Amino acid sequence: MRHHPRAGDLVLLAAVLLPLVVALPRLGWPATDAGAWLAWVGRAAGILGLAMLLLAATTSIRVPGWDRAFGGLARLWRLHHALGFGAFVLLMAHALALALAAVPLGLSVAVDVLFPPLSRGAIWLGWLAWLAMLLFLTPTFGFFGRPRYQTWKRLHLVSAAALLLALAHALPLAGEAWPWWLLGLAGLAAIAWRKLGSHRARLAYRIEAVEPLARGVVELVLAPQGRRLVHEPGQFVYLAPLDATLSAGRGEEHPYTLASAPADGRLRIGIKDLGDASHALQTATPGSMAQVEGPYGDFFGRHPTGRDRLWLGGGIGITPFVGGARDLLARGVVEGQVLLIYLANRPERAYYLDELEAIAERLAGFSVVAHYYLERGALDLAFLTAHCPDVAEREIHLCGPPAMNAHLRRLLAGQGVPRSRIHSEVLEFL
Repeated sequence: MRHHPRAGDLVLLAAVLLPLVVALPRLGWPATDAGAWLAWVGRAAGILGLAMLLLAATTSIRVPGWDRAFGGLARLWRLHHALGFGAFVLLMAHALALALAAVPLGLSVAVDVLFPPLSRGAIWLGWLAWLAMLLFLTPTFGFFGRPRYQTWKRLHLVSAAALLLALAHALPLAGEAWPWWLLGLAGLAAIAWRKLGSHRARLAYRIEAVEPLARGVVELVLAPQGRRLVHEPGQFVYLAPLDATLSAGRGEEHPYTLASAPADGRLRIGIKDLGDASHALQTATPGSMAQVEGPYGDFFGRHPTGRDRLWLGGGIGITPFVGGARDLLARGVVEGQVLLIYLANRPERAYYLDELEAIAERLAGFSVVAHYYLERGALDLAFLTAHCPDVAEREIHLCGPPAMNAHLRRLLAGQGVPRSRIHSEVLEFL
């Protein structure tokens, strides 16, 4: 069973098809001979590819709340990546199909279609747009290894040049200009907002405390210095610390899941030492300032209700469940039954377990059980069904390292749990 399309998916699909639908009266339908058919395919591929490129830029926008129409920011960015890669492939197919369509007229004619005289500037602008796409897509898809986060962000500035070049290529050649102006302005506005406007939407917070949880793990407590962030359990924010003493990451934004209940006047963020920026935050200075942008994500929200829930969390992926448990305690009521299986390597790495067990003692309907990898190996069917015999009937949320998530998905699929009832978010290169 697959996930149902979200409202945002349908809007994107309509926007991708809009320029082709508008152009169809002019394009007509392909003739029966191979040359005419290839020419039609080439033009259609170019139209769809450019639409996908412009919409890839549009979906790069980051406005709190908008992502939920797509199932959260992590899913929206997967769509963004798919649109970008699809655009790259279709635009290559566009050029090759048009060249192949001209082969019956002679090889020199086909070459001229691809590489015409410089006087046909619109065609060369198309090639420049494609090269710009290649430049910023290469690190995104890891063709030469995984780039640093900030390097990846800076390379994406080239996307604005690719959009402008692609529009300069298409507008002189297209018979219908208004769809390209519409999608082009949307894409450029999204890039402008990301680079110039989103900083103004950040909220000022002060780091009130840095509480050690375990070796290499702390919880930051942040107090608002003005308007307070309104969020739901399981959502995440972009945190940009301004502490001048940090060894790395000062002023850089990175995504972190909130571990605080929405009713808490403070934000609480669990941070594990996983890189330069998160390492530096282990010793952030209490009293220093930070900027917070968000909230984003749809981890717990807008899923079918009425079912008991199973939460599976491990590593720093336990933080959305800590926020969820704190929220249940603050509200004092649990709808149905909620079981949290806390997966850790060993007891000392279950750094939130004492608090979660204390919440379970006070709150009927919420329970916690710990599973330790070094004692039992990976979570298996025997342990899962012993503690949650009705696993196939529950709504399931999981969060943890990628290998853990993959293992849990296979385990749950083997028990007949449909994909539509398994929810997770991965905060990679957001």
